[in-house]
Amino acid sequence: MLVTGADGYLGTSVVRRLREAGHEVLGLTRRPGGGVHRPDGARAVHGDVRDAERLSAVVREARIDTVCHLAALTRTAESRRDPLGYFTTNVQGTVNVLSALAGPGRAAGHARLVFVSTCAVYGPGDGTPAREDDPLGPDTPYAASKRAAEEVIGFRAGTGGLGAVTLRCVNIAGADGCPDPDPTRLVPRTLLAATGRVPALTVTGDGSSVREFVHVDDVARACAAALDACRAGEHAVFNVGSGTGVAVLDVVSAAEELTGRTVPVVHREGTEPAVLRADSGRIRDRLGWRPRRSAIRRILSDTLAAGLPEP
Repeated sequence: MLVTGADGYLGTSVVRRLREAGHEVLGLTRRPGGGVHRPDGARAVHGDVRDAERLSAVVREARIDTVCHLAALTRTAESRRDPLGYFTTNVQGTVNVLSALAGPGRAAGHARLVFVSTCAVYGPGDGTPAREDDPLGPDTPYAASKRAAEEVIGFRAGTGGLGAVTLRCVNIAGADGCPDPDPTRLVPRTLLAATGRVPALTVTGDGSSVREFVHVDDVARACAAALDACRAGEHAVFNVGSGTGVAVLDVVSAAEELTGRTVPVVHREGTEPAVLRADSGRIRDRLGWRPRRSAIRRILSDTLAAGLPEP
């Protein structure tokens, strides 16, 4: 099977979990020579999901019939500055993956696809945990590009040649094999402030906004579990979260307890949705998946142990 974005933050964990489950993994990496972790002999191949010709060649030559599609741009603020780049990578890249799986020379039988999306597709919501059948209302180019990718996957599955699962994840955090590379995300940013590598953590509003986090390794286990849920002609959607909301200032307090240092906080004017959470009951009931490492203190400690990104 092929894992796109295999040498990334999530990809390294997914490759490991798939190998542990007995899958033969080919990791697609944009870096020549590959930076992907290769436990138990996992292989890496150079390529980019935006390059349809190269992607099709990889799928054809390796006779790929299963893809775990992780490659994406994921920064919300950046997507507002570069919406075209986000749609090119996240939507056209997904179309290229689907086209490669439908092309000549791939293995016989229907193809399987596991796609990692985001709970941001629900938009701000009303404060109750979002469910998979709730109306979608993405309000950023990043979230809108993920919704569009989900839709094309669903239409392709409807032709009968694909069985697909989309995993809508809450905030992915923690570390397992690869440090969190994004210094703008709340968990690494809080720890950067705690360790004095940035002057302070900037918080919009009073810090009471509640968010939900899921450990990167728990998402990797969800990806492995989702493979068995791919059914020809179907597109199943599952939320992936911890089941526990955490206020921003509670993340700060937990970081202070972990490090024994004060986290300087600067409040700026503005409003944030009071609560952004997701109901993960469906994946628990249907796939038997449970978060194991998604308590906020475990997420913080794993992030710190893996090393923090450059500010």
